[in-house]
Amino acid sequence: MVSSILSDYYRVPDEGLARVCAPPLSGEDGFFLFGPDVICYGKSATGVSPEIENAGRFDASRNANLKNSEVHLPFNPVQVVENLLRERYVKQRPAKNGRMVDLPIVRSTYYAVRELLPVSIRKHLQKFYLGDWSRLLFPRWPVDFTVDTLHERILRLSMQANGIQRMPFIWFWPNGAPNALIVTHDVETAAGRDFTRELIDLDEAHGIRASFQVIPEKRYEVPDEYVALIRSRGFEFNIHDLNHDGQLYQERQLFLQRSKKINSYVKKFATNGFRAGVMYRNLDWYDAYEMSYDMSMPNVAHLEPQRGGCCTVFPYFVGKILEIPLTTCQDYSLFQILNDYSIDLWKQQLALLRKRNGLMSFIAHPDYLIDASARKVYESLLQYLQQMVQREKIWMALPGEVDQWWRARSQMHLVQADGRWTVEGPQSDQAKIAFAVLDGDNLRYEVTP
Repeated sequence: MVSSILSDYYRVPDEGLARVCAPPLSGEDGFFLFGPDVICYGKSATGVSPEIENAGRFDASRNANLKNSEVHLPFNPVQVVENLLRERYVKQRPAKNGRMVDLPIVRSTYYAVRELLPVSIRKHLQKFYLGDWSRLLFPRWPVDFTVDTLHERILRLSMQANGIQRMPFIWFWPNGAPNALIVTHDVETAAGRDFTRELIDLDEAHGIRASFQVIPEKRYEVPDEYVALIRSRGFEFNIHDLNHDGQLYQERQLFLQRSKKINSYVKKFATNGFRAGVMYRNLDWYDAYEMSYDMSMPNVAHLEPQRGGCCTVFPYFVGKILEIPLTTCQDYSLFQILNDYSIDLWKQQLALLRKRNGLMSFIAHPDYLIDASARKVYESLLQYLQQMVQREKIWMALPGEVDQWWRARSQMHLVQADGRWTVEGPQSDQAKIAFAVLDGDNLRYEVTP
């Protein structure tokens, strides 16, 4: 149902919404605009372009209209959002038209010798592979809000169609927090595993609790004492791929075999979270997984081997699994690809995320933080995060807590009685009612105390 796009995202009361209508559509999917700065991908009655560079020729906002408490759009926003969240806009070019480095055999060869290559060699190969990152037009670097802006614009049109100035909804984060923040650590080597205790001490000294994603096969041993260490300190233990060889999503049958093993490790370690190696992903295959949440999706994947990005700064469901996106640059990419040993980019991303009330999520690898220069930068980040959390009352959470909250929020409902709005559903005692307020042509949020 097209109108569900707003109730699912905002948890608004259905009775207050204008109906969102879209015509039956056929033809090819392609790129078009919805306003001057929102790139969409899907079908549109106003036309689409197969190339993103020509999306500006087709602005669907010119054909959106309000009539009889209805919003009429020339495209289906549910389809567009799904295409963005699942990266269906990413073209799978035939190998003969693509780069040689994209060929499966080249990727397999690289991962076969990867562990033998020092970081100094790997980073030069990766710089070559990712050399065009700054020329990519979409998603928008350094943080992309396309899905979020699209929801805001449709909500604004719905309010205008019904003549409503203030629309109540269930706030994104518990207890009215302006943002949520999670820190995660992917453990890639035995050296990184052995540095875990020191990293826990460092995080804890700055009031940070993080999750550790651990590779269960081949790379290194995962003794019970190691798992107990992480959990005894109030940190979270998750699964990181199966063996981190870059092949998890290469072929469907192989994936199904490996996903069974991954599911068995999820049960063995009594954990709920997962992240694939190198942020590889195929959301259409997630139905084989039995974990509760995944963290393999970047918001913008310009600096990842698998290009794309989900274009949102909030968690979202892929079937029964909650996707918790990465919304900041990985430490490895910052240090080795961008050669930036400062927190300037992270501060820029955090400033953008704060303005949009989004999730702030980080990956910092213990393997690379062994290096003193990298660790010094990470300590600067921790100091900055600690001050920001305290000053702005940001929700500092573990990924599993974000998973629990977002699932509870998805079951909450706004109910009006005696002229007052209340929240009903699981964990409703932590929910806050907010209002989307029309402010000229803009939309702003107000959170009730």
